[in-house]
This record gives sequence, C-alpha cells and structure tokens, in this order.
Amino acid sequence: MQKYCFFLNYASFFCVFQKFLVFLWPIMNYALRIKRRFHEACEQYGLLADGDKVLIGLSGGKDSLLLVELLGVQAKIFKPRIEVVALYVRVAERNYQSDLTYLEQFCASHGVRLEVGDTRIVPLERDEKQEKNPCFLCSWYRRKMLLDKAQEWGCNKIALGHHRDDVLQTMLMNLIYEGRCSSIPPLLPLDKMPLSIIRPLWKIDESDIAHYAAMQGYQKQLHLCPYEKETSRNEAAELLDQLEKMNPEVRASLMHALERGVMQ
Repeated sequence: MQKYCFFLNYASFFCVFQKFLVFLWPIMNYALRIKRRFHEACEQYGLLADGDKVLIGLSGGKDSLLLVELLGVQAKIFKPRIEVVALYVRVAERNYQSDLTYLEQFCASHGVRLEVGDTRIVPLERDEKQEKNPCFLCSWYRRKMLLDKAQEWGCNKIALGHHRDDVLQTMLMNLIYEGRCSSIPPLLPLDKMPLSIIRPLWKIDESDIAHYAAMQGYQKQLHLCPYEKETSRNEAAELLDQLEKMNPEVRASLMHALERGVMQ
C-alpha cells in the first residue's frame, strides 16, 4: 500500500512537472537565444567595457524594454562593470506615448534609473525631403536630446534597440535607394562628441523579441506613431519576407555578408 501511494504521488508530481516544463520551456528557449546573441554582439564588437556609463534610448516598445532588461542584468555583473540609465523622450507634436507609470515600474524592477525628457519640434528651413518624410524632424529632435543628456550626465555610450531585422531592412534600403551595401553598425564612435552609439540587439531576430515580450507580458505602447506604417522600412520588410520565400536562410546569408564587411 505504501509503495502504491509512493508511485501515485510520484506520478502526480511528474505530471505537474511535465506541464510546468511545457509552459516554461518556450520562455527559456527564447531567453537563452536572446541572451546568447546579446553577449555575442557585445563581445564580438566590443560594445561594453569596464567603466562605461550607458544611456538607453527608451521608447517604450518591446525592443527598448528588452534593452533595459538585458543591460539592467549586465550592470549587476562584476565584469564588465557598467552603469545604466534610461531616457524616455516625449515630443509634444507627436501622439506617440507609453504608460509612464509602467515604464518607471519596469525600469525599477531591473535596477535602471529612468529619466523623462520633453522636447518640441521646431521646423527647420523649408525642405521638400523633410515634408515628404514626417519622421525626419521627430527622429532628429529625439536623437538630439539623447546626445545632449548623455553628455550632461557623463555617459560615454548610447544604447539603441535596433535588432537584426532593422539591420537587414536598412541594408536593403541602402542597396535600392543609394547603391551601397551598408547598414546601421553595431558600434559607431561619434567624431565630434566623446560618445559611441551601441546596438546590443544587433544579432537578435525581431520574431524572437516579439515572442519573448508576449511571454513576459511586456505592456504595449498606448499610442503608436501615426506614420509607422507609411515608411520605406515597411516596404523593405515586405521585400525581406519575399526573399525568404526564395531562400529560407536569406536573413542569415545577408547578415553573414554584412558582418564580413563590418569586420574588415
């Protein structure tokens, strides 16, 4: 009777443990792949070093939230010893918002200080290109505030949340519109400022980030950019999907070609 009860309890425990693994394994799988590629990019391109003070450009989207999580964990590790702060920039003329309370709680849970900056778009001289591309001024003023605050707070690096899909889409746009094979680099030292732009998510697929964000319960932005579906980047994303139908490994092939250029 005792043996029967033992095996019954063991079977019940095994059944519960199996269900637990079925639920947990996908999260572990995505988390392990994301962390591995994060560390690969950091080590391969020297993105982080002892004494770095890193400013994260936090938009509130899944990519920048993941960046806060990864760099928040990295800041707690002894080597390399880094300091991290996040900046959320609000542009008065753009209805592009995240829940600030959620961002504060999220950053605090990962040991990252959050700062909020407000800016306004001041139109530059009339320029047809700028009028056709409403993203130009918004992006310019957000980036300007990141650069200004990074220097004010003594940061030497700015971390942006561009992932592998962003990298490949930019590569296709540069090929099609400018006739050059190049893209956004993982590490970009600035000439006129004592700053470097780093992209620790450079090797990570957007699909992995999306799955991980959903499983972790990342909160979505309250209001998305009204122009985000009207850019050339979306056309490049569609082209990349079409190329993938020709060759399921096209992303890896393009990335390999790009990495060879970066390493040279």
